[in-house]
Parts: sequence; structure tokens; C-alpha cells
Amino acid sequence: MARLNLLNLNFRLRTHEGAPARSISTELQLRRSVLACLLWESQFYEDGVEIAGRIAELVPKVSAEKVAALAVEARAQMKLRHAPLLLVREMARHATHRGFVAETLAQVIQRADELAEFVAIYWKDGRVPLSAQVKKGLAATFPKFDAYALAKYDRGGPIKLRDVLFLAHAKPRDEEQAEVWKRLIAGELTAPDTWEVALSSGADKREAWERLLREQKLGALALLRNLRNMREAGVDESLVLAALGSMSTARVLPFRFLAAARYAPQWEEALERAMLKCVAGQEKLRGKTIVLVDVSGSMTAPLSHRSEMQRTDAAYGLAVLLREIGEKVAVFSFSNSLVEVPARRGFALRDAIDKSQPHSATYLGRAVTELNEKHGYDRLIVITDEQAHDTVPAPRGKGYVINVASYKNGVGYGKWTHIDGWSESVVEFIRTLEQTAE
Repeated sequence: MARLNLLNLNFRLRTHEGAPARSISTELQLRRSVLACLLWESQFYEDGVEIAGRIAELVPKVSAEKVAALAVEARAQMKLRHAPLLLVREMARHATHRGFVAETLAQVIQRADELAEFVAIYWKDGRVPLSAQVKKGLAATFPKFDAYALAKYDRGGPIKLRDVLFLAHAKPRDEEQAEVWKRLIAGELTAPDTWEVALSSGADKREAWERLLREQKLGALALLRNLRNMREAGVDESLVLAALGSMSTARVLPFRFLAAARYAPQWEEALERAMLKCVAGQEKLRGKTIVLVDVSGSMTAPLSHRSEMQRTDAAYGLAVLLREIGEKVAVFSFSNSLVEVPARRGFALRDAIDKSQPHSATYLGRAVTELNEKHGYDRLIVITDEQAHDTVPAPRGKGYVINVASYKNGVGYGKWTHIDGWSESVVEFIRTLEQTAE
């Protein structure tokens, strides 16, 4: 039998691949768990229940003001929906945090269906009365949704919008809104002409998609997410290309186009034009930027089991964005080794990164050491899930680690500036931080 009474000196925090991880404050632990999190969705190394449990454990250890600010940031800047709702629900459990619940909830809920989703999260562990602060927050939020928004998200499910209305005791702004709420309660709101309604009505899929395209009823994200469905339905290609050419690309990140192209490669040329349009005209990051992209095996995992996007989509999309915005940019990949990627743009850059080397181990420390020794730079931006095999040294200049996962331990702290998540605010954050330091 193996001896168990042995001295274990290996007390340091470590990544899932064994590299020494940084010991960070509870606030930073909460940030890294939240800002790249698709709540309750399993990731490569950790399952979603573990991540959600860690968030719940950390909330009371961080000041109420900071938890509230993080919830708003997660929803407004990182475009997360469920993680900020969980933060508010956990705030409601603790007397030290309850005073911020109503105001935070009103800022976090930005879509009508989130009213019911929050109550579902509140009751996940059993049906209990809503706290006074929760009722106040829901009551303040309900009136900001008009008839269209309420009808669009008045879906079937255990908790309906009418249930939330009764629970919160919300008061309408005027007689017109009171009438809308009466129709909501009676189930008489007119269903809006959305792609979900059009396709669920039993209409011919090709005819439904073509009508929606002709009438410009699809937003940018709905268009990108449904290209595969349109292709499979045999939609007129000229309508699809016209929609891609005229779509509003504001606040659409490159990784959305990369994910769409994987399932609709015949429209890649039009997708690339739209993608480059979305990053054109932005202020340049001055000096030389090295972008170091993690292509290890864990990065090829989906963002969640329900998502068609991989972590590499987020990473490659950010590389495409930084390639366009940087004044002078060199792109490298790392896995078992460090590889310089040819100076390409758009989808060609995506392909070059992906094919640069096998998707294997995560020797980030080795890659940074080689860059520090052989390459000059003003800033080094690493895009990774941080699960390194080896010790990661400090950058020689400005160093940023963009974390595209929610794992418990990571390496990008100390002299690195750590950024969790991958929204369009990443580049603006870097630019603002450097301008402030000048």
C-alpha cells in the first residue's frame, strides 16, 4: 500500500496544466470567474456548476460596491447575460450586499426575458419569497419595456413575464402602458414579426428567410448566426449577399464573422469585407505590438456545449482586430513552440494562425522567454485560457494577458495587466490605460 503520511511541499496554486499560478485577491478571483463566463456551461477543464459555485462563494468576500460594478460591467461591456444575474442573486443573500440589489438589477436587466430568467435563477435552489430589494429592482425595470419587447420575449416556461409582473407589483407609467400590461396578463399581445416567430409559425423556411431579408428584419447577429440555416434552406444567394453588404457592423466583433464562415464558407468573401469594415477607422495603437495567440488543445474546445464558437474563434478574432488597429503588428502562435505567423489580414490571418503548428501543449512561459530575448516590442498581448505548463516570466515592456476562459487559477498577473473576456472594449481598455499613463 502506498504511504499517505508524507510531507507535501507542493502548496502553490497551479493551473490545470501544472504551471505555478498567481495568488490573487478575492476581487480578482471573482472577475476572472465572471467576465469570460457562460454561466453553467462546462469548459475544457472545469464544469459550469463548479464555476457558478465559485462565483457564489466569492460574492460575500468582495465589497458590495465592487460586486455591483462587476455585474454592470459584465452585462454592459462584456455582453454576458446570466453571470451578472447570478451576481445580483447572490448579493440578495447577504445583508452586507442587499442595499445595492435594486439599483444593480435595474441596470443589469436589458432584455425583457431577463426578468423571468432572474426569477428562475433566484428560485434555482427552491422557491422562496423575493426579497424587498429584488421586488423593487424588478418593479423599476419592468416599465422600460414596450409592447414589442414584451411580446417578443413572452415565451412559454415555468416562469412567465406576467408572473414577474405580479410578483414585483410594478406600476405602469401611464394608461397606455397599463393597457399593454393588461394584454400581457391576458395573453393577447400581438406576436412581433421576428425570425423566431416567422419560422415557428410553420411557414416555408426558404420563403420566410427571403421575406425577412427583403424587408430587412434581421439584425447583424441574427443574420450571422443563421447563415447556415439559410444555406440549408436554399435561400436566394443574392439576398444573403445584399444583407451582408448592408448590415450594420457596429459593435460586432470579428470572432462572430469567423464563426459564421465556418458553417457558410461560400460567403466568406462577403463576410470578410463586412468584418474588416467593422474594425476600420479605429484609432491606432502606437508603436510595435506583438500578439501571441494560444493554439493549444484546450483552445479548440467550444465556448460552451451549446455554442458553435470555439475559444480559437475569440482568440483569432481578437488577433484580426489587433492586426488592423496596431500601428505595427507581429503575430505569433504558441503551443509546444513559438511560431511567427505570416503578415496577413482577415480570414487569411485566421488560417495562418490555425495552421501554424499542431494544437498541443501550452508552453506560454517558453514562448514569452523567447520573445523577450529575440524580439523588441512596445507591448505584448497574449490571448489565452492561461492554463500554462510552465512558469511565465514578466514581459519586457507593456504586457497584457487577455483571458478567454473562466478557470480558477491563471498566470497573467504580477507585472502583466490582466483582462478577462473578449468584448470590443478590450482594445479601448488598452488604449485608454496607455494614454492615461503617458
